[in-house]
Amino acid sequence: MLTPYQTAIGSFTRKSTFFWAAVGATVGLANLWQFPYLASLHGGGLFILLYLGCLLLVTLPLMVTEASLGRYARHGIVLAMDGFIRSAKVSRAWMLAGRLSIVAAFVVLSFTAVFGSIALAYIFFGAMGRFSGTDLADATGILAALVSDPREYRVFMGWHALFMILVVWVSVQGVVNGLERTLRIVVPGSLLLMLALFALAAWHGRIDGAVSHILEMHPQDVTLESLKAALFHAFFTLGLGMGVWAIFGAYTAPDTQLKRSILAVVLMDTLVAMLAGLMIYAVAADISSFDGERGFSLLFVSLPVTLAQLPGSQFVIAAVFLMVVMVVWTTAISLLEPVVGWLQEWAGAPRGWSALIAGLAVWFAGLASLLSFNLWAQDRYAGATVFRWLEMITGGLLIPIVAILIAVFTGWCLTRSLSHRILGQAPRLFSAIWFWVMRLVLPVVVAYIGLQYTAFSLTSLCDTGSNALWCGQPAAALSELNEEPVLETGEPEGQASTAEPGEEADDPTLPASEKKAEAEKSGAQPSPTENAPKGGDILYHSV
Repeated sequence: MLTPYQTAIGSFTRKSTFFWAAVGATVGLANLWQFPYLASLHGGGLFILLYLGCLLLVTLPLMVTEASLGRYARHGIVLAMDGFIRSAKVSRAWMLAGRLSIVAAFVVLSFTAVFGSIALAYIFFGAMGRFSGTDLADATGILAALVSDPREYRVFMGWHALFMILVVWVSVQGVVNGLERTLRIVVPGSLLLMLALFALAAWHGRIDGAVSHILEMHPQDVTLESLKAALFHAFFTLGLGMGVWAIFGAYTAPDTQLKRSILAVVLMDTLVAMLAGLMIYAVAADISSFDGERGFSLLFVSLPVTLAQLPGSQFVIAAVFLMVVMVVWTTAISLLEPVVGWLQEWAGAPRGWSALIAGLAVWFAGLASLLSFNLWAQDRYAGATVFRWLEMITGGLLIPIVAILIAVFTGWCLTRSLSHRILGQAPRLFSAIWFWVMRLVLPVVVAYIGLQYTAFSLTSLCDTGSNALWCGQPAAALSELNEEPVLETGEPEGQASTAEPGEEADDPTLPASEKKAEAEKSGAQPSPTENAPKGGDILYHSV
């Protein structure tokens, strides 16, 4: 009987490397462009406590499980699942968990690299003084010229290719010389740079207002939606369901204290998110400058305009986006690793070729997201661009399904003794909580997150004038399922139209396909600024 090709995929040489690698994987763009917005909206310090509670009681057990599966099997998630399925003598259908996790990592990396390329370009834009004396309209124009101008998409592709070269260059060099060495230097370096930028922001900014927004308790702002927001952010920001924790668990040095390291990673991720929020709000000229800002709008428009008012703004802006690139770079390196490990184990390809093949495939797939902002911006399928569909499918289906399958498989298919052997030495109380959370709590909670995410995503497309099948009578049922969505998108309610005087505003009920047909008939070209990515273009994803 043929068995899958098995090969040693490498291991870290130092026990602390797992901590730095996991921090690099979990600290991502969500810490910068999502967490400050959520904390300021949902009670400041009380939201942080809710977030920590969701991390420790819900997502921490799943993180421990994924990493423990990889460490026990000494394989990536696909081959690890294969071994456990054989041991438990259960259906091969459970292999779906491993395979879908690789697909999820691949897709998330494909659009994460697009964001990284924007940040990479902004290092040079800042250093060259492109943001000096700009206002919000000018900054939006700079972003649109890079990302959304159909005539300049090749320049955007060049930055995208350069970012992917940086990612693949690390992976090609191997686990020790590439991954371990880079993460042990870049992750601490990015944290030190963040601390230096925070000190600068506190010196020249309004740290008291930042503390009020992020750390002070505002119980009047805490609602059930605050708990939902904390739960969603805790689940989607830690790289779960994509095989990252399993592959890093497989790489751990023998004397690594896995569970303590994971707890330290969770606390570090929260600390970095708090520090980023304080830094962002401290530099605001007016403490309400960033209210309601997140995603593209916060990071690539409002923040550069605000930083341009500081002394030595060219250096400051370049340093800020260098930090952003370092954060996204380590996230991208981590997301590529499950794909590379799978190619090594199942195809038997050498490390170098596996990294090159995976990197080239990710670059090519990323073009779909990249072109969704320019050449394909008007091409919408059921109301969404290709990028939006990729994000919704991974966030609403792939990642939750993988998490549910792993939780159910570990809690119900493996024997209790094997589950505890996989977990390793742990206090009895922790083992009992972990076991029952995996059995009963996680499947229900993650199913709720996936359903809420999907319901909101689909109904938000209906709000843009989509004529999709679910935008008729089924839309009412979806709206009831998601009565008070945690994830806002589009323009704030009640915002005035942005049409110039004498210019006819777009009919929001007109489907995108009809708008495109009318534009082509009239010969009009969409303005790159109109297609510039906004905060609402990003929902939740693990970057």
